[in-house]
Amino acid sequence: HWFYCKVTDSRERWVPFSTQDSERLEEAHGSGRDKEDLVVPTSGGRYDVHLKKRQRVAVYWEEEVSEVRRCTWFYKGDKDNKYIPYSETFSKELEEAYMIAVTLDEWKKKLESPSREIIILHNPKLMVHYHPVATSDDWGSTPTEQGRPRTVKRGVENIAVEIPNGEPLQIDHLVFVVHGIGPACDIRFRSIVQCVNDFRNVSLSMLQAHFKKAQEQQQIGRVEFLPVNWHSSLHSTGVDVDLERITLPSINRLRHFINDTILDVFFYNSSTYCQTIVDTVASEMNRLYQLFLQRNPLFKGGVSIAGHSLGSLILFDLLTNQKHDPSWLYSQGSRTTSSNRGIEQVREILKKLELSEYCEVFEKEKMDRQALFLCTEKNLKEMGIPLGPRMKILHYISSKEEITDDARNCQYRDVGLGQVSANYPQLNYKPTIFFAFGSPIGMFLTVRGVKRINPNYSLPTCKGFFNIFHPFDPVAYRIEPMIVPDLEFEPMLLPHHKGRKRMHLELKEGLTRMSVDLKNNLLGSLRVAWQSFTRAPLPAVEAASTDAEAEAEASVEKQPDETPPAVKEEAPLINVGRLNGGNRIDYVLQEKPIESFNEYLFALQGHLCYWESEDTVLLVLKEIYQTQGITLDQPLPGSQ
Repeated sequence: HWFYCKVTDSRERWVPFSTQDSERLEEAHGSGRDKEDLVVPTSGGRYDVHLKKRQRVAVYWEEEVSEVRRCTWFYKGDKDNKYIPYSETFSKELEEAYMIAVTLDEWKKKLESPSREIIILHNPKLMVHYHPVATSDDWGSTPTEQGRPRTVKRGVENIAVEIPNGEPLQIDHLVFVVHGIGPACDIRFRSIVQCVNDFRNVSLSMLQAHFKKAQEQQQIGRVEFLPVNWHSSLHSTGVDVDLERITLPSINRLRHFINDTILDVFFYNSSTYCQTIVDTVASEMNRLYQLFLQRNPLFKGGVSIAGHSLGSLILFDLLTNQKHDPSWLYSQGSRTTSSNRGIEQVREILKKLELSEYCEVFEKEKMDRQALFLCTEKNLKEMGIPLGPRMKILHYISSKEEITDDARNCQYRDVGLGQVSANYPQLNYKPTIFFAFGSPIGMFLTVRGVKRINPNYSLPTCKGFFNIFHPFDPVAYRIEPMIVPDLEFEPMLLPHHKGRKRMHLELKEGLTRMSVDLKNNLLGSLRVAWQSFTRAPLPAVEAASTDAEAEAEASVEKQPDETPPAVKEEAPLINVGRLNGGNRIDYVLQEKPIESFNEYLFALQGHLCYWESEDTVLLVLKEIYQTQGITLDQPLPGSQ
């Protein structure tokens, strides 16, 4: 089997390639072409193995080159009891000695490794490895069998190691993932590459659990997630050196942490560094997209984007500044195209007013939409427009002006209001869906002066938008109340990936429902008692009183069924505008039982939990595959 060496915190760990990657490498090795510089793609095409150099190289991001070995013999390590492979040359020596011992049935063979260690083949089941122990005599010491012996094994099937099967070769969809502040993305201070690896691994297990039918019918393969790193580009501009000069020497570690992470928010709000960040994110996503297409020429799927924390705000600002038609990028000048678009809009308005015959007159006068709205009756008369059509046009202009006046009164503001002044680059593709994890978009829009988002607003090139957050995430804010401010409603509760609400949430809701029922029953009983107390004691009204009693009882019976909106399982249908194509935008994760004991204790964990959250990954997969007409094997309760 083939292994590669992973170095973490200066500790080496040998990791097996997946079964399919190892077979591919073995096939290339067996063909005798490993003397050439043969490159074999592995790990779903994210790493290339250079067979001659025995090196594993990352394709899409920068990473230390890993050593690769074809492993047949292993010995048990000192510290963690994990098996370590011998070098390929020494493995050949061991194999030759072993085959001779098996053929001749002569055991107790002694071999010396290049590092002067002794290996003894006692019998096929007992082979040991001794560390050399140097003696203090003046004569050149020879390695002895002293020291603690370590087990030696032949063949990967005899060692306890988990070998993954590998990933489906077919890629259905591509997702770019943009990180938030700082170089570390989770509670374990791991990089965006490692966190996205986790997200991808969870997605593979979710596909097997929830899309089994589609996988068996070969309708789907998998979704590829690629990380987008902007932090290193920003901090390589020399700003760290400038900050170092002005940073106080006290509480050094805390100040360094603030400079490296929290200051990213301030950098993004500076026009100089904001330009660097948006340029890096857009150019990196365009570069990755082109490279991915080169390596996967048969790819026909869509592209989505996901952002965590500040990364989601960067993507939102980029998306709000995309142009509807990417072909505009290649037009000779945006001014001529915008004026043509204005003339088209005038043509559409005239068609709507059933005045299409006057289109030529307006085109001759080079009237765009803006010019039309500045027209007075005198202007229209000079253009030769008769009284009837004039009245229609002026009425249309005045009705639209009322709407714009409302907008000026802060009812709706352009979502681009208050954005940092930068030249936002264009993406080479139209994203299918935008996923925001633990996102402060709502807060930033409010701070910029956007009080409400127009329900008719949608991102120019992206039709889907999901705002996913943990209930205790201190950085996350909602979006829907900015679109529908007059209505109080809960975010959509993300169903648990195993198909039900967490037990403690069901218990909490059950207790709330019970208390509401008790309260309603008590109020109903008091009402009946009060009515019977205040009733006049006359025989003539007895019949009427029994009717009143029956009515009161009926009202009491009806009362307990009326549960408040907070307790209802499913929220009524709410129109949250076109930002997500008319569908709900805000989705809240269910907290774990341990997290509900103390919200403050798990606040940081709440902001960094998305990378390994099965519920988050399942929503992403469900929405992506829904665009291709593929649904879950069994719909989860409470999901849209």
